[in-house]
Amino acid sequence: MSETSYAVLGTFETPDALMQAIPKVRASKLGTVEAYTPYAIHGIEEALGLRRSPLGGMVLVMGILGALTAFGFQYWISAIDYPIITGGKAPDSWEAFIPIMFEVTVLFATFTAGLGMLFLLNKLPFFGHPVLSSKSIKSITRDRYVLALEAESEAFDSAAAAVALQAAGASQVEILPAPDRSPFLTSDYILRAAGGIFTACLGAGLVMYFAIKLFPVMAPMKYMQDQPRLNAQKPSSFFKDGHGMQRPVAGTVARGHLPTATGTQEEAATLANPLPRTREVFAVGRQAYKNRCEVCHGSVGDGVGSLTAAYGGKPANLQAQQFRDYPDGKIYWAIVNGKNAMPSHAADLSESQRWAVVHYVRALQRAQNAKDEDLKVAIP
Repeated sequence: MSETSYAVLGTFETPDALMQAIPKVRASKLGTVEAYTPYAIHGIEEALGLRRSPLGGMVLVMGILGALTAFGFQYWISAIDYPIITGGKAPDSWEAFIPIMFEVTVLFATFTAGLGMLFLLNKLPFFGHPVLSSKSIKSITRDRYVLALEAESEAFDSAAAAVALQAAGASQVEILPAPDRSPFLTSDYILRAAGGIFTACLGAGLVMYFAIKLFPVMAPMKYMQDQPRLNAQKPSSFFKDGHGMQRPVAGTVARGHLPTATGTQEEAATLANPLPRTREVFAVGRQAYKNRCEVCHGSVGDGVGSLTAAYGGKPANLQAQQFRDYPDGKIYWAIVNGKNAMPSHAADLSESQRWAVVHYVRALQRAQNAKDEDLKVAIP
């Protein structure tokens, strides 16, 4: 009997001899029975009484969790937090999520398989397994089959285990001493590891520093720096006319973009108000006018605002015939570019808000200059 034995190994010549010996050795109940073979042997798990590995179930659960996690992140970003319509598809089009879901599924499953096998099932780290330093390891990696009786407690009887293995047909028997299980994360080990990492980083930094000094013109990413591309205003042999920049296809119509007011005010006179005259549009225009225009032009657009004489400016009277005859585009141009003392409001009003203000100004002008057809007489 030995208190320092880890296991007793018995070598068998053929896989059949090993399989026939397993029930006999298990019946001795002297310790945990384990087998070491150069390749997988069908039915050996059942013979050893090993339960089915839970690794497959762990990988399945974590793979499903990875897929759901990827779907949840993408759905939140694309459909809720920052919805974007791409290619005319709805923001919550789940088909576009599949590639990322697949990648995250593989990521979760791979990490689960590796870490679960190492830390949960194999209970590593266990450096220097005794079988790796045994005399039988050379035979195990070639053409021999080893059955081991491993100690379950300090009362393990290595002599009785050796007799049981010989009785089961082992050609050779080897007793392995117990490994040294003293902690490896000692302060000395940590300091030496940290010193080695620091030395390696310092050496790599110095090598890179002097390499750059010796080869200053070497481009580290030449293919990213010199990419084939077409610069603006440059010729191109790809197109028939030799021009790099091409005009839009004939009949192209911009969608989802309201007209701008570039050029002069006279040029902008041709712009038509694209917004309909609806209650909602007038409400937007009224609010924008009240916030940005009323202080100068007055609540009815007559140029009498809330500013005192100290202002010194003379806001335009929008009720004057000159401005009533203005096309919508000229009023829109003034809102975008400013005029005289009036600053530009392009940074504060969106395109739709500017056109809504134009509609509201027209409503103010009509209210102060009503026509006969605007009057409704109530008949009792």
